Amino acid sequence: MKAAIVHDYAAPPRYGDFTDPSAQAHETLVHVRTAALSQLVRSQASGKHYSSGKILPLVPGVDGVGQLPDGKRVYFAFPRAPFGSMAQTTVVERCHCIAVPDGVDDVSAAALGNPGMSSWGALMGRAKFQPGENVLINGATGVSGRLAIQIARYLGAGKVLVTGRNAGSIEGLKALGADVLIPLDAPIEQLTETFRSILREHQVNVILDYLWGPSAESLIHAVSAHGSGTAEPRIRMVQIGSLSGNTIALPGSALRSSGLELLGSGLGSLSNEALLDAISGVLKAAAEGALSIEAEAVPLADVEAAWQTAGAGRVVFRV
Repeated sequence: MKAAIVHDYAAPPRYGDFTDPSAQAHETLVHVRTAALSQLVRSQASGKHYSSGKILPLVPGVDGVGQLPDGKRVYFAFPRAPFGSMAQTTVVERCHCIAVPDGVDDVSAAALGNPGMSSWGALMGRAKFQPGENVLINGATGVSGRLAIQIARYLGAGKVLVTGRNAGSIEGLKALGADVLIPLDAPIEQLTETFRSILREHQVNVILDYLWGPSAESLIHAVSAHGSGTAEPRIRMVQIGSLSGNTIALPGSALRSSGLELLGSGLGSLSNEALLDAISGVLKAAAEGALSIEAEAVPLADVEAAWQTAGAGRVVFRV
């Protein structure tokens, strides 16, 4: 079969011939229609993600939209290595397939899956979000962050606060449902004071962090108190992505002096079934017209070029 193939972690995948998969017990073959190029897929294919495959060659891709042998159209996830989703055919557990609503096309469904799951799973599965709570999204200008704004609104957030690199980068986020826009280009001390004021004024309950690095450190310092006699409010901070760095300085006093709860959301912190439940919710919301995402459909045969030139937009490969 034809597939995108990773031969070297330091090089982009190349289009070529790969061994056809065969289904084992509890598995099914999927004839792939579309597969998205997400940050997770990039990281895995470079060998840098904690879930990266260890044996080469392999087919990249963690999810997609395809057709089962009985003709049913499904969203599928977690193919068995080395058979990723960026191939004509892949193989997955039957329980890792969910129906795609009729109102959602193949490209949109593939594009929505991973970024939608990141915020839906973080809010519902990890933070145990309740309608009416206020949410701050740290790093809301990318594909995942922009979708997180819409999902927080759909799930009933009272207020949605967002951060971005600068005022220009967050322009337009109000149209997606953001109430408060916070540029990150201020000096770190000033940014911390801004966060401290905004967190208190708007009584933020949940922080979704797509950045980590300096802005996350600033947020953590902003929630720290100074030993007053009143317990600090509970804030659940869910770490999702590390676009600004993989490590931070975390003083123990920041946890002792605040109501901060640090959580993570990703492969391993939620079961595969919980992640698929999140994606099912995302697809349902999209079918209702509550979510939208920009995506560029590219032939899988052009994977090598697209891998190197794709920008911030969402690339979806048509197989």
